[in-house]
Amino acid sequence: MAMIENRKKKSLIALTMVAPFIVVFSTFFLYPMIEMIRMSFTDAPLVGEGNWVGVDNYIRLIGDRLFVTSLKNNGYFVLLTVVPTTVIALLIALAVSRLKGVAQTLALSLFFLPYVLPVSVVTEIWAWMLDLQFGILQPLIALVSGKPVAVFKNPYWVMPMVALVTIWWTNGFNVLLFIAGLRNMPQELYEAAALDGATRFQRFRRVTWPLLWPVTALVLTLQLILQLKIFDQIYLLSGGGPFNSSYVLLLKVYREAFQMNHGGYASAVATVLFMLIAVVSVLQYQLLRIRRGA
Repeated sequence: MAMIENRKKKSLIALTMVAPFIVVFSTFFLYPMIEMIRMSFTDAPLVGEGNWVGVDNYIRLIGDRLFVTSLKNNGYFVLLTVVPTTVIALLIALAVSRLKGVAQTLALSLFFLPYVLPVSVVTEIWAWMLDLQFGILQPLIALVSGKPVAVFKNPYWVMPMVALVTIWWTNGFNVLLFIAGLRNMPQELYEAAALDGATRFQRFRRVTWPLLWPVTALVLTLQLILQLKIFDQIYLLSGGGPFNSSYVLLLKVYREAFQMNHGGYASAVATVLFMLIAVVSVLQYQLLRIRRGA
């Protein structure tokens, strides 16, 4: 009897501790998600009820050229950012890990500093540096292209440059994750490899890389989710232009919901994006786990 009462007491304590999270999760995520999915089957405005239209909004998406363009641009942006930012973060972490004391702390601070800046500040910094007339980086662009380029008004330059801004802004967090993984490496494995005559590259390939793979999988998955949700940088730097060359799915949601008052159709676009993120991130993580096992 005493054992049953003790178990009930522990369950009550556990429920009490979990209850705040359940309330917050249900209020700010679960309920809005259910409401979004429900609205996607209606022709409701942004605020108010609408008529049930079934899957008409989803059928309409198939023929919406702007939606298809947004989907392609999201995929292009993922290709420009996910793997490159992971590789760059790994190289930076490997370089920083070789430093000691104050030098390592200073290097970590410099790489992490952009991450704590708000996106409005980041975009203002890069808009100034890449300004056609006064930008301090325009000589480098002119060296590549032969002339200065208004990069955020050029359909060929805009997405790569937004990707560059994104990598510079967010990579500090990835560097910290890799640094944490490197600090947990068993030093005796490196000592044994050195005694066996392994070169630095062989130690990285046979010791560091296999042990760092879980962190790499985590970084790749987080980056995939974040870059599929790209909005702020695009909105502030290019507004989706020029000629919709940087138009992405969340800009489509913003346009339909807040500019055209099509709440039901915007919910359909948002639901597709939500399902895309869920399916692709889970699939990628499972593939990475299989790769780790192999």
